[in-house]
Amino acid sequence: MKKIILFLLVGVFALTSCDEFLEESPKSSLTDVDYYKTESQATENVNYLYRNGATIRIAHASSAYIGSKSSILGMLTGYFSNSYEGQEVVCKYSRLLTRQGHTNEISGTSDDIWDNCYRTINVANNAIASIPGIEMSESSAKTLIAEAKFFRAFNYFYLVKTFGDVPLLLEPATLENLYPQRTAAAAIYEQIENDLIDAVEDLPAATFASNGHRVSKYVAAMALTDVYFYQGDYANAKTYAKMVIDSPHSLADNSDLAENSAFNKLRTTDDLGEVIYSLEYDAGISSSSWRPTYAFTSSATAVFGTYSIFERTYGPIDRFLNVYDENDLRIQPNQFFHWEYTNPNNGKTWTAPEGQAGCWYYFDEDALLNTGIGTKDWNFYRLAEAYLDYAESIAQTEGVNDEAATYLAKIQARANTEGKTEAEIKTELLSLSKQEFIETCWTERLREFALEFKIWDDCVRTMKFPVISETEKGSVTYVDLIGAQNAAGATFKETDLVFPISLSELQRNPSLTQNTGY
Repeated sequence: MKKIILFLLVGVFALTSCDEFLEESPKSSLTDVDYYKTESQATENVNYLYRNGATIRIAHASSAYIGSKSSILGMLTGYFSNSYEGQEVVCKYSRLLTRQGHTNEISGTSDDIWDNCYRTINVANNAIASIPGIEMSESSAKTLIAEAKFFRAFNYFYLVKTFGDVPLLLEPATLENLYPQRTAAAAIYEQIENDLIDAVEDLPAATFASNGHRVSKYVAAMALTDVYFYQGDYANAKTYAKMVIDSPHSLADNSDLAENSAFNKLRTTDDLGEVIYSLEYDAGISSSSWRPTYAFTSSATAVFGTYSIFERTYGPIDRFLNVYDENDLRIQPNQFFHWEYTNPNNGKTWTAPEGQAGCWYYFDEDALLNTGIGTKDWNFYRLAEAYLDYAESIAQTEGVNDEAATYLAKIQARANTEGKTEAEIKTELLSLSKQEFIETCWTERLREFALEFKIWDDCVRTMKFPVISETEKGSVTYVDLIGAQNAAGATFKETDLVFPISLSELQRNPSLTQNTGY
């Protein structure tokens, strides 16, 4: 199926939003009034939001040597590493929990996140402020504003998780608001919630795929679930997770327990019913760049002729793999991970070095064997996450009941290779205490989203660290995050919870203060 990719505009300036197609308006004198004249201009400006800011920080793989900015956060746990961390030192300092002493060396990461998220927020602010004055149908205006509010919220959520308190800007940038102070995280979250509630109300009730790959009510509801869930507001998280569960989405199933498993379908197939929101890639417009190479270690350069560099930019250590029981489908070869691969074109075989499992979830067969161009979309949210959020939120607010056990059992049954039925698993879950059930939900999230960069969010949300057994497969215990040792032997401190504020922004804006410890 040919995918629809949103074409983007490329000029976003500090004081106004401007784009190359407005050549009749000199950029040096362009004003908001000059820019926002037509529905087409407003639409193109909103289109910009889809492939900039937080979405790219989470999903894009623009370097052969380091994954997306979000992949770095998983390294704080010590369960993941970048094989090229000698060059990409932000990965090393994150894994060793020594970022505080290397602020200058990791400032590029902070600068990139800060600058691109605020650039995107400024475009969203311009859209929200200007679209009501443009002649277009009321429904079109309402939808465009809702999309802009979604992306403003999505970017603020990424910023507040990364830095803590950040400036809250809700109007287009002007000379009067060039030096904003940091706003308390609680106020940022309140604004995020308000924007997403509006988006849920005003966006179409359709799936992302059926809505022309534009954000919909259910995308906004899933993001709002995530926001409430992250803050520990399980009552509200439960409400919006149920909205997603009751939507037209469906969990991918196993046609078999090999190449046609649900997990291989998620790896190979775009627009599955399970996918709530994704970043699209296309061979002719925007590829997934280096992500296919992340499936292997550096020795794979001798096996493939399509890419010149291979690095395991986000690779699990063997101890992390012990999070899975032996009968878990997700730990079987060629599901989420792999240890050997023979290129059918030339017969050459790659074998994983000891302790360095390859990431099969990133494997893109056509890109690696033929084209050198990755096209697999990146999934931000899947229905599996809504199921786990809902199950835990019920347990957190009501205790363990049939409904909570039902949705957790659906995820566990899909990954079971012993033929256990969903009903059998649910019976076992109903025998757990409230805390045991909640921790089972936590462990299931580790297993289900192992390669989707969600582990650190769960550590901060729960303020617990998962201690995965070095000897007993499937055994995980949870300890207080602060004071715990990560898997690299480093001890978590309060200052490890956030990145340092962008040094470039601190120099530009005297009203800002640095995060404690940096």
